[in-house]
Amino acid sequence: MTQKKRQGEELETDITFIKTPPQPPPKFATGEHCGVSTTSFPTIHNPPLPAEGPGNESFSNYLLLAVCLGIPAYVARTLGGGLKTTIFFILLLFVPILIAFWTVTSNFSPRTNDKTNLPARPVEHYIAFKKDQDRRKWSGRNKIPMKTFYEMYFDGDVDFNGDCLEVMEYRHDWATFAFTWPVFQFIFLTFFVDVLFHSRKQDEEQIRPNYDRGNDHYSFFLGPRMVYTSGIFSDLAREETLEEMQDNKMAIVCEKLELKEGESMLDIGCGWGSLARFASANYGAHVTGVTLAHNQAAWGNDGLRRAGIPESQSSILVMDYRDIPDRKFHKISQLEMGEHVGIRRLTTFFRQCYGMLEDDGAMYVQLSGLRRAWQYEDFIWGTFLNKYIFPGADASTPLANYVGCLESAGWEIKSIDTVGVHYSGTLWRWYRNWLGNADAVTAKFGKRWYRIWELFLAWSTIASRQGSATCYQMVVVKNLNATHRINGLGSQFGLSGALAKARAAGKAVFPKSK
Repeated sequence: MTQKKRQGEELETDITFIKTPPQPPPKFATGEHCGVSTTSFPTIHNPPLPAEGPGNESFSNYLLLAVCLGIPAYVARTLGGGLKTTIFFILLLFVPILIAFWTVTSNFSPRTNDKTNLPARPVEHYIAFKKDQDRRKWSGRNKIPMKTFYEMYFDGDVDFNGDCLEVMEYRHDWATFAFTWPVFQFIFLTFFVDVLFHSRKQDEEQIRPNYDRGNDHYSFFLGPRMVYTSGIFSDLAREETLEEMQDNKMAIVCEKLELKEGESMLDIGCGWGSLARFASANYGAHVTGVTLAHNQAAWGNDGLRRAGIPESQSSILVMDYRDIPDRKFHKISQLEMGEHVGIRRLTTFFRQCYGMLEDDGAMYVQLSGLRRAWQYEDFIWGTFLNKYIFPGADASTPLANYVGCLESAGWEIKSIDTVGVHYSGTLWRWYRNWLGNADAVTAKFGKRWYRIWELFLAWSTIASRQGSATCYQMVVVKNLNATHRINGLGSQFGLSGALAKARAAGKAVFPKSK
């Protein structure tokens, strides 16, 4: 039985945490070499079967363009129409042709490569259907579309034959990532609408309920730090704790910004204020945190006061990022907040940040990203996240788009670190925390909610490890002639250098309550 413990001296809240349970031995080991090399580092969940799925190597944008233009032109010509008729049919048939094209290619494209040997076990080896018609439909080597599976899993119509993460490691052996009609419904009727508008009201309706669901919900997997972004591991030879990883990350942020005592810092999308507390106590910064969630702000301000940080020094405010007071800060941080700004508004948001930073300041930007060398799995995983976990967060893109938006807004890129594998290690720890709190989560939020987040944490552990998704840490400065770039040379280092400097100064430890 897991042992409950109170957060106690750290924050003295009513949130409880349960010790991470031990992991059961693998149930689905292949029993033979999978065809490619594997790893065995203690700090991540190592892949037992790192298989490739079908992806962009077998997809042709030129063919798609030819079909989208050629079919309407043929129809118009057959009917005796001219240019206007052709344009009419292009507009009329574009969506149906796109749906048909993606349906065919996602169903019949070959794997990116077949270097990894799939075990070729029957579907029922991995998952168990509750209804006879489902057992008859998906059995043997007749794989189930992943979206169909996870909707059935949330409804309780199918179970994993074992640990969710372990079975998901073998997903290519029992599931496909074909685009189904429900996928297209979500893309055209929900996702595209979010991308087009991203109004203030829309952001509040999507973000506030998500992050105000209750601090205990997030504590069930985030642990005592309550940091909802990637930690950083520093020792591959041992399994650092989640708290160590988050302390590492917060120290790296402060060091990359060259944060100094007395400097003002704006943390946009500050979550529960852990970075604000860390920077205030360890670096003497004056931090203003901004969030849309009332519960986060209350928790963060309580943590600041318990750490002995007066309100005159640092505080967490509840407001939309568009309402941040027009004043100058020495440093700005934003950790995975830009995704909620939206693709269309990202450059405008970066311009707003530009106006709030002193000319000799620096901004730390952390954003989740997607690989350009995509696989169909990436799209199915992304639509799942957008529907169930991060509604309205549509700005995750390949790195080039972020760099372009920042440069268009007047910034110069000082450094970039890709930390996707660190995110995988973080998610793995979150996943095990969630399992350890299964009874408490189910009692309060129900079995369906437990399963949604169980799958999210398991699948995301895999996605960030294999490159489907990643996370970029970027430090930027104003691209001005008067920017003295030589002054920033001492902080132009990667993850290990920043962490080493923080540790040497004794600033890599999370502050205790007083």
